[in-house]
Amino acid sequence: MRTRSSVLAVALPLAAALFASACASSSGSSGAAGGSTAAAASVTKITAIGAENEYADVIGQIGGKYVNVSSIMSNPNTDPHTFEASPAVAREITAAKLIVQNGVGYDDWATTIENADPSSSRKVINVQQLLGLPDSTPNPHLWYNPTTMPAVASAIATDLGQIDPAHASYFKTNAATFTASLSAWNSAIAAFKSAHPNTPVATTEPVADYMLQAAGANNLTPFTFQADIMNGTDPSPQNTALQNSLFTQHKVKVFLYNQQVTDSLTESFIKLAQENGIPVVGVYETMPTPGYDYQSWMLAEVNALNKAVTDKVSTEHL
Repeated sequence: MRTRSSVLAVALPLAAALFASACASSSGSSGAAGGSTAAAASVTKITAIGAENEYADVIGQIGGKYVNVSSIMSNPNTDPHTFEASPAVAREITAAKLIVQNGVGYDDWATTIENADPSSSRKVINVQQLLGLPDSTPNPHLWYNPTTMPAVASAIATDLGQIDPAHASYFKTNAATFTASLSAWNSAIAAFKSAHPNTPVATTEPVADYMLQAAGANNLTPFTFQADIMNGTDPSPQNTALQNSLFTQHKVKVFLYNQQVTDSLTESFIKLAQENGIPVVGVYETMPTPGYDYQSWMLAEVNALNKAVTDKVSTEHL
Protein backbone atom coordinates (compact mmCIF):
# COMPACT_ATOMS: atom_id res chain seq x y z
CA MET A 1 0.00 0.00 0.00
CA ARG A 2 1.31 3.44 -0.92
CA THR A 3 -0.11 5.51 1.90
CA ARG A 4 1.91 8.43 3.20
CA SER A 5 1.24 7.25 6.75
CA SER A 6 3.29 4.12 6.04
CA VAL A 7 6.25 6.31 5.11
CA LEU A 8 5.97 8.22 8.35
CA ALA A 9 5.70 5.00 10.29
CA VAL A 10 9.12 4.09 8.98
CA ALA A 11 10.64 7.54 9.30
CA LEU A 12 9.56 8.46 12.80
CA PRO A 13 11.01 5.45 14.66
CA LEU A 14 14.24 5.86 12.73
CA ALA A 15 14.63 9.55 13.49
CA ALA A 16 16.86 9.12 16.51
CA ALA A 17 19.06 6.56 14.77
CA LEU A 18 19.34 8.70 11.66
CA PHE A 19 20.27 11.73 13.74
CA ALA A 20 22.94 9.80 15.64
CA SER A 21 24.42 8.45 12.42
CA ALA A 22 24.45 11.90 10.87
CA CYS A 23 26.13 13.46 13.88
CA ALA A 24 28.79 10.77 13.97
CA SER A 25 29.53 11.37 10.30
CA SER A 26 29.72 15.14 10.79
CA SER A 27 32.11 14.76 13.69
CA GLY A 28 34.45 12.59 11.65
CA SER A 29 34.40 14.99 8.72
CA SER A 30 35.27 17.94 10.92
CA GLY A 31 38.43 16.27 12.16
CA ALA A 32 39.53 15.34 8.65
CA ALA A 33 39.12 18.89 7.46
CA GLY A 34 41.13 20.42 10.27
CA GLY A 35 44.04 21.25 8.00
CA SER A 36 41.99 23.08 5.36
CA THR A 37 43.46 26.37 4.25
CA ALA A 38 41.63 29.67 4.11
CA ALA A 39 42.00 29.64 0.34
CA ALA A 40 40.23 26.30 0.09
CA ALA A 41 37.44 27.52 2.35
CA SER A 42 36.90 30.59 0.18
CA VAL A 43 35.84 28.46 -2.78
CA THR A 44 33.59 26.14 -0.80
CA LYS A 45 30.24 25.78 -2.54
CA ILE A 46 26.87 25.83 -0.85
CA THR A 47 25.62 22.30 -0.21
CA ALA A 48 21.98 22.07 -1.24
CA ILE A 49 19.39 19.31 -1.55
CA GLY A 50 16.14 18.95 -3.41
CA ALA A 51 14.01 16.27 -1.78
CA GLU A 52 12.73 15.56 -5.31
CA ASN A 53 14.96 15.88 -8.33
CA GLU A 54 12.77 18.50 -10.01
CA TYR A 55 13.49 20.85 -7.11
CA ALA A 56 17.17 19.92 -7.15
CA ASP A 57 17.29 20.81 -10.85
CA VAL A 58 15.91 24.27 -10.19
CA ILE A 59 18.35 24.80 -7.30
CA GLY A 60 21.17 23.91 -9.67
CA GLN A 61 19.99 26.31 -12.34
CA ILE A 62 19.82 29.19 -9.88
CA GLY A 63 22.87 28.37 -7.77
CA GLY A 64 25.05 27.61 -10.77
CA LYS A 65 28.77 27.43 -10.03
CA TYR A 66 28.34 28.39 -6.39
CA VAL A 67 26.22 25.41 -5.38
CA ASN A 68 26.68 21.67 -5.04
CA VAL A 69 23.21 20.18 -5.30
CA SER A 70 21.88 16.65 -5.04
CA SER A 71 18.46 15.06 -4.92
CA ILE A 72 17.04 12.37 -2.67
CA MET A 73 14.21 11.05 -4.86
CA SER A 74 15.34 10.80 -8.46
CA ASN A 75 14.52 7.32 -9.75
CA PRO A 76 11.67 7.50 -12.28
CA ASN A 77 11.10 3.76 -11.86
CA THR A 78 10.09 4.00 -8.20
CA ASP A 79 7.07 5.29 -6.29
CA PRO A 80 7.96 8.44 -4.31
CA HIS A 81 5.01 7.88 -1.97
CA THR A 82 6.69 4.80 -0.49
CA PHE A 83 10.18 6.27 -0.07
CA GLU A 84 11.98 5.23 3.10
CA ALA A 85 14.74 7.41 4.54
CA SER A 86 18.11 5.88 5.39
CA PRO A 87 21.09 6.97 7.52
CA ALA A 88 22.84 8.08 4.33
CA VAL A 89 19.89 10.35 3.51
CA ALA A 90 20.01 11.75 7.05
CA ARG A 91 23.67 12.59 6.65
CA GLU A 92 22.97 14.44 3.40
CA ILE A 93 20.12 16.44 4.87
CA THR A 94 21.88 17.41 8.09
CA ALA A 95 24.93 18.58 6.13
CA ALA A 96 22.94 20.74 3.71
CA LYS A 97 22.73 24.53 4.00
CA LEU A 98 19.63 24.70 1.78
CA ILE A 99 16.84 22.14 1.40
CA VAL A 100 13.81 22.38 -0.86
CA GLN A 101 11.00 19.94 -0.15
CA ASN A 102 7.46 19.62 -1.40
CA GLY A 103 5.34 19.32 1.71
CA VAL A 104 1.65 18.25 1.71
CA GLY A 105 2.72 14.95 3.29
CA TYR A 106 4.77 14.01 0.24
CA ASP A 107 8.18 14.10 1.92
CA ASP A 108 7.54 14.29 5.65
CA TRP A 109 10.60 12.08 6.17
CA ALA A 110 12.72 15.15 5.40
CA THR A 111 11.00 17.19 8.11
CA THR A 112 11.46 14.34 10.58
CA ILE A 113 15.21 14.31 9.96
CA GLU A 114 15.47 18.12 10.07
CA ASN A 115 13.64 18.22 13.38
CA ALA A 116 15.94 15.56 14.80
CA ASP A 117 18.93 17.81 14.11
CA PRO A 118 17.78 21.44 14.10
CA SER A 119 20.17 24.07 12.79
CA SER A 120 19.78 27.84 12.71
CA SER A 121 22.07 28.02 9.69
CA ARG A 122 20.00 25.63 7.56
CA LYS A 123 17.51 27.14 5.13
CA VAL A 124 14.45 24.99 4.41
CA ILE A 125 11.94 25.85 1.69
CA ASN A 126 8.74 23.88 2.14
CA VAL A 127 6.84 24.53 -1.08
CA GLN A 128 3.46 23.92 0.52
CA GLN A 129 4.18 26.55 3.14
CA LEU A 130 5.73 28.89 0.59
CA LEU A 131 2.49 28.80 -1.41
CA GLY A 132 0.32 29.11 1.71
CA LEU A 133 -1.45 25.79 1.12
CA PRO A 134 -3.23 23.94 3.94
CA ASP A 135 -2.25 20.45 5.05
CA SER A 136 -5.58 19.26 3.63
CA THR A 137 -4.51 20.12 0.07
CA PRO A 138 -5.72 17.00 -1.80
CA ASN A 139 -3.17 16.95 -4.61
CA PRO A 140 0.49 17.04 -3.51
CA HIS A 141 2.02 17.21 -7.00
CA LEU A 142 2.61 20.94 -6.75
CA TRP A 143 5.37 21.16 -9.37
CA TYR A 144 2.85 20.56 -12.17
CA ASN A 145 1.17 23.87 -11.38
CA PRO A 146 2.64 26.55 -13.68
CA THR A 147 2.61 29.09 -10.84
CA THR A 148 4.69 26.98 -8.44
CA MET A 149 8.25 27.06 -9.72
CA PRO A 150 8.52 30.83 -10.26
CA ALA A 151 7.74 31.26 -6.55
CA VAL A 152 10.17 28.49 -5.62
CA ALA A 153 12.91 30.00 -7.82
CA SER A 154 12.53 33.38 -6.15
CA ALA A 155 12.70 31.80 -2.68
CA ILE A 156 15.78 29.80 -3.64
CA ALA A 157 17.54 32.93 -4.89
CA THR A 158 16.68 34.79 -1.70
CA ASP A 159 17.94 32.03 0.59
CA LEU A 160 21.12 31.44 -1.40
CA GLY A 161 21.74 35.17 -1.29
CA GLN A 162 21.45 35.14 2.48
CA ILE A 163 23.85 32.20 2.74
CA ASP A 164 26.28 33.77 0.27
CA PRO A 165 25.64 37.55 0.14
CA ALA A 166 28.59 38.17 -2.18
CA HIS A 167 26.76 36.40 -4.99
CA ALA A 168 23.18 37.44 -4.21
CA SER A 169 22.80 39.35 -7.49
CA TYR A 170 24.05 36.30 -9.42
CA PHE A 171 21.35 34.14 -7.84
CA LYS A 172 18.64 36.74 -8.51
CA THR A 173 19.68 37.01 -12.15
CA ASN A 174 19.61 33.23 -12.57
CA ALA A 175 16.17 33.06 -10.97
CA ALA A 176 14.85 35.66 -13.41
CA THR A 177 16.40 33.76 -16.31
CA PHE A 178 14.82 30.52 -15.10
CA THR A 179 11.37 32.05 -14.76
CA ALA A 180 11.61 33.58 -18.23
CA SER A 181 12.57 30.18 -19.63
CA LEU A 182 9.20 28.78 -18.55
CA SER A 183 7.53 30.81 -21.30
CA ALA A 184 7.66 27.91 -23.78
CA TRP A 185 5.75 25.68 -21.36
CA ASN A 186 3.23 28.39 -20.54
CA SER A 187 2.74 29.13 -24.24
CA ALA A 188 2.17 25.46 -25.00
CA ILE A 189 -0.43 25.24 -22.23
CA ALA A 190 -2.20 28.36 -23.53
CA ALA A 191 -2.13 27.07 -27.10
CA PHE A 192 -3.64 23.73 -26.07
CA LYS A 193 -6.35 25.44 -24.06
CA SER A 194 -7.23 27.64 -27.03
CA ALA A 195 -7.19 24.84 -29.63
CA HIS A 196 -8.80 22.11 -27.51
CA PRO A 197 -11.06 23.70 -24.87
CA ASN A 198 -12.63 21.37 -22.31
CA THR A 199 -10.91 18.28 -23.73
CA PRO A 200 -12.28 15.27 -21.81
CA VAL A 201 -9.53 13.10 -20.30
CA ALA A 202 -9.20 10.20 -17.88
CA THR A 203 -6.41 9.64 -15.35
CA THR A 204 -5.31 7.13 -12.75
CA GLU A 205 -3.86 9.61 -10.26
CA PRO A 206 -3.81 13.39 -9.85
CA VAL A 207 -0.14 13.56 -10.88
CA ALA A 208 -0.63 16.05 -13.72
CA ASP A 209 -4.00 17.44 -12.64
CA TYR A 210 -2.70 20.97 -12.02
CA MET A 211 -1.30 21.13 -15.54
CA LEU A 212 -4.49 19.64 -17.01
CA GLN A 213 -6.54 22.27 -15.21
CA ALA A 214 -4.29 25.04 -16.54
CA ALA A 215 -4.68 23.59 -20.04
CA GLY A 216 -8.45 23.68 -19.73
CA ALA A 217 -8.89 19.90 -19.88
CA ASN A 218 -11.90 18.25 -18.29
CA ASN A 219 -10.84 15.30 -16.14
CA LEU A 220 -13.81 12.91 -16.01
CA THR A 221 -12.17 10.50 -13.57
CA PRO A 222 -13.64 11.11 -10.10
CA PHE A 223 -11.11 12.55 -7.68
CA THR A 224 -12.08 9.92 -5.13
CA PHE A 225 -10.87 7.30 -7.62
CA GLN A 226 -7.61 9.19 -8.24
CA ALA A 227 -6.98 9.57 -4.51
CA ASP A 228 -7.57 5.87 -3.91
CA ILE A 229 -5.05 4.90 -6.58
CA MET A 230 -2.54 7.48 -5.30
CA ASN A 231 -2.81 6.17 -1.74
CA GLY A 232 -2.72 2.48 -2.65
CA THR A 233 -6.36 1.85 -1.83
CA ASP A 234 -8.68 -0.22 -3.98
CA PRO A 235 -11.19 2.10 -5.67
CA SER A 236 -14.86 1.38 -5.24
CA PRO A 237 -16.58 -0.91 -7.76
CA GLN A 238 -18.77 2.02 -8.78
CA ASN A 239 -15.80 4.24 -9.57
CA THR A 240 -14.02 1.43 -11.38
CA ALA A 241 -17.10 0.82 -13.52
CA LEU A 242 -17.34 4.54 -14.27
CA GLN A 243 -13.66 4.64 -15.25
CA ASN A 244 -14.15 1.68 -17.59
CA SER A 245 -17.12 3.39 -19.23
CA LEU A 246 -14.97 6.40 -20.09
CA PHE A 247 -13.09 4.12 -22.48
CA THR A 248 -15.77 1.76 -23.72
CA GLN A 249 -18.18 4.61 -24.40
CA HIS A 250 -15.46 6.81 -25.90
CA LYS A 251 -16.13 9.64 -23.48
CA VAL A 252 -12.49 10.75 -23.30
CA LYS A 253 -9.85 11.67 -25.84
CA VAL A 254 -6.76 10.85 -23.77
CA PHE A 255 -5.86 8.56 -20.90
CA LEU A 256 -3.03 9.76 -18.64
CA TYR A 257 -1.52 7.43 -16.07
CA ASN A 258 1.31 7.54 -13.55
CA GLN A 259 4.10 5.93 -15.51
CA GLN A 260 6.10 5.28 -12.33
CA VAL A 261 3.42 3.24 -10.58
CA THR A 262 1.52 0.55 -12.44
CA ASP A 263 -0.36 -2.51 -11.28
CA SER A 264 -2.86 -4.94 -12.78
CA LEU A 265 -5.68 -2.39 -12.53
CA THR A 266 -3.71 0.31 -14.32
CA GLU A 267 -2.65 -2.17 -16.97
CA SER A 268 -6.29 -3.11 -17.54
CA PHE A 269 -7.14 0.54 -18.14
CA ILE A 270 -4.23 0.96 -20.55
CA LYS A 271 -5.39 -2.09 -22.49
CA LEU A 272 -9.00 -0.92 -22.51
CA ALA A 273 -8.00 2.53 -23.76
CA GLN A 274 -5.87 1.03 -26.52
CA GLU A 275 -8.66 -1.35 -27.57
CA ASN A 276 -10.98 1.61 -27.93
CA GLY A 277 -8.56 3.77 -29.90
CA ILE A 278 -7.86 6.21 -27.05
CA PRO A 279 -4.23 7.39 -26.93
CA VAL A 280 -2.30 6.85 -23.71
CA VAL A 281 0.11 9.31 -22.09
CA GLY A 282 2.46 8.42 -19.26
CA VAL A 283 3.21 11.19 -16.77
CA TYR A 284 6.02 11.21 -14.22
CA GLU A 285 6.22 12.16 -10.56
CA THR A 286 9.96 12.71 -10.62
CA MET A 287 11.86 14.28 -13.49
CA PRO A 288 13.03 11.67 -16.01
CA THR A 289 16.78 11.72 -16.48
CA PRO A 290 19.06 12.10 -18.29
CA GLY A 291 18.15 14.53 -21.02
CA TYR A 292 15.64 16.71 -19.21
CA ASP A 293 15.62 19.75 -17.01
CA TYR A 294 12.45 20.96 -15.33
CA GLN A 295 11.43 23.21 -18.22
CA SER A 296 11.93 20.64 -20.98
CA TRP A 297 10.21 17.95 -18.90
CA MET A 298 7.07 20.02 -18.36
CA LEU A 299 7.03 21.07 -22.01
CA ALA A 300 7.38 17.43 -23.09
CA GLU A 301 4.35 16.49 -21.00
CA VAL A 302 2.20 19.15 -22.66
CA ASN A 303 3.50 18.18 -26.09
CA ALA A 304 2.58 14.55 -25.41
CA LEU A 305 -0.94 15.63 -24.42
CA ASN A 306 -1.26 17.74 -27.53
CA LYS A 307 0.03 14.94 -29.77
CA ALA A 308 -2.50 12.56 -28.26
CA VAL A 309 -5.43 14.88 -28.96
CA THR A 310 -4.26 16.18 -32.34
CA ASP A 311 -2.70 13.07 -33.88
CA LYS A 312 -4.09 10.27 -31.67
CA VAL A 313 -0.51 9.23 -30.86
CA SER A 314 0.37 7.63 -27.52
CA THR A 315 3.45 8.65 -25.50
CA GLU A 316 3.79 6.18 -22.66
CA HIS A 317 7.46 6.96 -22.01
CA LEU A 318 9.35 10.23 -22.40
